[in-house]
Formats: sequence, structure tokens, C-alpha cells
Amino acid sequence: MNNMKKDLSPDQRAEFINTLQVRFEKNRSRHDGFDWTTMQAKLEANKNKLWSLHEMERTGGEPDVVGYDDATGEYIFYDCSAESPKGRRSVCYDQQALDSRKEHKPQTSAAEMAAEMGIELLTEEQYRALQTLGTFDAKTSSWVKTPADIRQLGGALFADHRYGHVFVYHNGAESYYGSRGFRGLLRV
Repeated sequence: MNNMKKDLSPDQRAEFINTLQVRFEKNRSRHDGFDWTTMQAKLEANKNKLWSLHEMERTGGEPDVVGYDDATGEYIFYDCSAESPKGRRSVCYDQQALDSRKEHKPQTSAAEMAAEMGIELLTEEQYRALQTLGTFDAKTSSWVKTPADIRQLGGALFADHRYGHVFVYHNGAESYYGSRGFRGLLRV
């Protein structure tokens, strides 16, 4: 992914913006009161951010706007796919965890992949906020940004939605599973 051109062709941009608009209109409850025209102008003015959103889409995240930061004037996009994005599963938590594995290493880590995509992992608080917009990760789980004190002890946090509740668990940061990926956010 490092050698990937971080720009979309004019046709790719137009097609992707249309995809985002259709999702925006279909899921109004996530962003009631937001204006698509204003958001589209912001997306078109930020090609690097649009590329990052496209990476979220390409890896199965189905990004959608879920908030607006009045202080910065930025729209906030989260991965809103029903399950943890398929193209981001089977990854350990971060590079340190990946380096610590002696055998059966995954290809990359959640933190490394997010950085390459230009996005951030959701925090536990953001993950819980996402769950107020629908039911996500009913069959999968997602790594969430782990506090430094937990990470220093070798652990990492992940979350899911089971039995009508959001659960946050811990695991060794070097672990990885076919049903665990990560969800990201992007500010535009």
C-alpha cells in the first residue's frame, strides 16, 4: 500500500462522491440536518481526504458522515458497515505487536493500516457513539484505540455488539482473528 498513488482520477472521484451521496441520503438518521451540497464541496476541495475515504470504502468500511465538529469546521466520517470491514480483518493491533510475533504473522497491523489510509482507529467512546446509530459488529469485532497504560502491558482493546449491548474486551495486542478488524474515522 505504501507505493499506492494517493489520488483518484476525475471519473473515480465523481463515481465515489455519488456513492457517498446515495449512502448519505439513505441513512439520514445518522446526520439529520446536514446539507449534502456543503459536504460535497468540502470533499471536492480535499482530494487527500477523499482518497482516504475511498480507502475506507475499498476495504469494506462503507464510510458515512456521523457528526460535525463546530470548533474545527470538520465533518466526521466513521466506518458504518454492518460488520468490521472485511478488507481490514486478520490484523494484530500495532507494529510492536506484529514485530513480537515469531510465527504466523499477519500481513500488517490495524494501526499501520490506518496510518497508511490516513485515518484514525475509533476510540472506545467513539465506538459506543457509533452503536447509538445502529447495530454494528453483531458477528465480528473491531480493535479500538487502546490507552497507553494498557498497551504498555502488552494488551489491546476490541469491541463488539452482542445480546443488545456493546462489550469492550482485552486481548494480547499480537493476537489476530479472521472476524476481527478495525473501524476508522476521518475528519474532512
